[in-house]
Amino acid sequence: MVSDIRLFVEQEFQQKAQQYSAVLSSRGVKVNLEIIEKLNARFLRFHPELALCVDESGLWLCANGMKMQPDWKAEVPRLKRSSLKSEMIARACNLGEKPSLIDATAGLGHDSLLMAHLGANVTLVERHPILFTLLEDTKSNAESDPFLSSVVARIDLVFSDSADYLIYQAEKNAVVDVVYLDPMFPQRDQNQQAIKKQAQVKKQMQLLHMLLPEDGEMDLGDNLLILAQKVAKRVVVKRPRLAVYLADQEPNHQWQGDACRFDAYFQHHLVE
Repeated sequence: MVSDIRLFVEQEFQQKAQQYSAVLSSRGVKVNLEIIEKLNARFLRFHPELALCVDESGLWLCANGMKMQPDWKAEVPRLKRSSLKSEMIARACNLGEKPSLIDATAGLGHDSLLMAHLGANVTLVERHPILFTLLEDTKSNAESDPFLSSVVARIDLVFSDSADYLIYQAEKNAVVDVVYLDPMFPQRDQNQQAIKKQAQVKKQMQLLHMLLPEDGEMDLGDNLLILAQKVAKRVVVKRPRLAVYLADQEPNHQWQGDACRFDAYFQHHLVE
C-alpha cells in the first residue's frame, strides 16, 4: 500500500493542498508537497510516476500523463435512464425494496451511487487511505449538486478494511439486507485460464490498478464472501461472465449478461 507520495500543486491552490496533505497524514500517508509553476498535460507527461495533484476541482490521482478522480457527476446521465430499474444489478440486489447495503469493494463508487439512487442505504467501505480520501472529496462535491445531493445522502463512507468491518458487524450480530462484492482482480475462468484484461482499460481504472496492486486474498474476494454471509441476507457478487465462483461456492441464483454476471447467495436463516 502506498505510504509515501508526491503531491503537485500550483501556488494558487497551496492552502487547499495542505489541507489534503493533513488529512492523508492522519490516515498514515506521508505526502511530499511540491509547488510547481504549471499543472498541465505537459507537466504530467514529464512526471509519469504515480502521484497526487490538486487544482480548482480538488484532489486527483495522476500518472503516465493522466489524472483521475472518481467522477460521480459524470454518472448523472446513466442515473436518469428510465431503464435503470431493469438493469441486472438492480434485480440482483433487490433495489426495489430499498435495502440496507454494504458495498465492501468500493472502487470508484459508481455502483454505490447507482444503488443509492435506486433507494438503497449504502455503507461504502474502503481501506486505502488515498482512494478513501478521493471518494470523500467526490462525495463532498456531489453534495452541492442539485440532482445528486439527495442520492449521496444515502451513502455513508467508512474508512476500514472490509474484512475487519464485516467481522465487527458479525461480532455485534448486525444484519443487513445485502453485501455487494465486485472484486477488482478476478483470477481465472472456469477452464482455469487467466482472464484477459481489456486491451484499452479506461484511464480511471488504469490509475486505480496502479494505486491498488494485485495482491492479497481480500482483492480476490474469497474471504469477503465467507465473511459477508455471516451478516447479509443476500450477498451479491459481480463477476466476469466466465470467472470461477468466489471461494468455489456455487450461488443460489445468477443473472447473466454478455460480459458479466451477478451471483447471489441467500442466507435464509438471517431472513426475518
